Amino acid sequence: QVQLVESGGGLVQAGGSLRLSCAASGRTFSSYAMGWFRQFPGKEREFVARISRSGGIGYADSVKGRFTISRDNAKNTVYLQMNGLKAEDTAVYYCNAAIQYNRLPGDYWGKGTLVTVSS
Repeated sequence: QVQLVESGGGLVQAGGSLRLSCAASGRTFSSYAMGWFRQFPGKEREFVARISRSGGIGYADSVKGRFTISRDNAKNTVYLQMNGLKAEDTAVYYCNAAIQYNRLPGDYWGKGTLVTVSS
């Protein structure tokens, strides 16, 4: 089992930046591939970014070049640096953990953090 807690959401103007953090506890953090997903009101949760145990990275086309995912295994934390935010990035952002990179999303979810981008 792994527990995930997101933080760093908030209100920001279009063009601004935020950094989301996801702190993990429980089993060895470095054993998991990690991902960020987001959910718009009334929509299905969608993939944003992912990072493998060895640092391999993937992004959704909608955020490529603006968002950066990273992880710090010493701190049991995964980050999502979001730059050039747009109103359409407004969503609840969720952290996810999976045993394998290609099995994201896995079984473990945080409760989410709300990002609101004002235009």
